[in-house]
Order: sequence, then structure tokens, then C-alpha cells
Amino acid sequence: MNWQDEGFILSKRKFKENAIILEVFTNKFGKVNGIVYGGTSRKVKNYLQLSNKIFLIYNSKNENRIGYFKTELIEAIAPKYFDNKKKILCLNSVSSLLKTLLPENQSYKNIYKSLVNFLNLLDSNNWLSHYLDWEINLIKNLGFGFDTESFEKVNSKNIIDFNIDNISYKIPAFLIHKKHENVSNEELFSGLNFSRSLMENKFFIPNNIKLPNSRRLLENKFLEVN
Repeated sequence: MNWQDEGFILSKRKFKENAIILEVFTNKFGKVNGIVYGGTSRKVKNYLQLSNKIFLIYNSKNENRIGYFKTELIEAIAPKYFDNKKKILCLNSVSSLLKTLLPENQSYKNIYKSLVNFLNLLDSNNWLSHYLDWEINLIKNLGFGFDTESFEKVNSKNIIDFNIDNISYKIPAFLIHKKHENVSNEELFSGLNFSRSLMENKFFIPNNIKLPNSRRLLENKFLEVN
């Protein structure tokens, strides 16, 4: 099996003395693992950083065995935010959620497109509200959408009360109406709390797996977001 694609780095781990196993989220093929020979060299490892966008050539002689990547940097995303701990934490959360929730070798083009859109907005003042849009899209594309027509009226704090599978949630109206201007910290916290609770109830608790620590830390740090 041979193909070419672009993708974002989710994780890497040492394989042999001069090789690593790289995990990427690709546009056409979803989450894929591959061996990168020479991946421990200074030239290559400097750009094989979490969240960076790369071009990939994948080769595998046996579909039942891990294949090999040749890589080339498209965009160095992570280094732009090394001095911004909150945005690095957000990028780590994205990578951890995709790594944990997505099955291997299944295409999720809508999730990929949503991720590209979010990363293009990471420099905006309201980047955290756009991140929440991405999480909601992730949840929906993994099969757990919800009917907005069933929401109850918006209260004075712009928080909507509703039930999903007999569990009560509160969601800020900006997530429903896709309005990102003048979002308060209270609304951001409600959005993070809602999305995290829904993911825990739908994905993590039923499968006896833990929510990624980076996602929990992001929620704890929401008050510090500019």
C-alpha cells in the first residue's frame, strides 16, 4: 500500500537507535502510524514536533504490518506558540483527543477540515471559543450529535439547559449560534465543562479510559486565556 497525503503530528516514540514511530492525523486516511528512519537525527527531529503539519509518503508491503513514512515539513505550528503555555496546552489537547478517540486507518475528512479551520484561528483573540467549536464538531462526527431544536429557552446568562440521554447539561448560546465576539469567561467555562462532560459520558467512561490530562488542564486554565 502506497500513498501521499498531508497531516498533523499526534505523537512520536523511539523505535530503534535511529528510527521513530510517528503517529499522524491525515486528511485522506485518518490516524496512521509509520516508521521514520533517521527520525532521531537533529535535522528531522527538529520539525517532527507535536501538531506540526507535514507532507507524507507512506509505503507498506503488508497491510497487516506497520509501514514507513518519508516526511517533509509543510508548516511549523508548535514553535510559534512555545512562549504561550495556554495555546501549547490547547494543541496538546487536540492531539491527545485525536490520538485517544480516533480508530486507525479511517478517514475523517470533516474532523480534519474543522481542525485546519481552528488552527487558522489560533492567533485570534477568541481562539478558545473556536477551539470549543472544534470539540463539538469532533463529538458530532464521532456519532453523538444533538438536536438544537430541543433546547430550552436561553436564560439571562446566555446558558441553555437541555437533556441528552436523560443527563442534564448546560451549554452557552454562542456554541449554538456560532457567535464568538464578547464571550465571557463564564460562558467559556460552561462550554469547556459541557464538552468535557459530554465526551466523558459518551466516550471515556463507557470505554473505561481517562480523559487526557492536557484537556483537563486546559479547562482548569480557562480564566487565564486572553
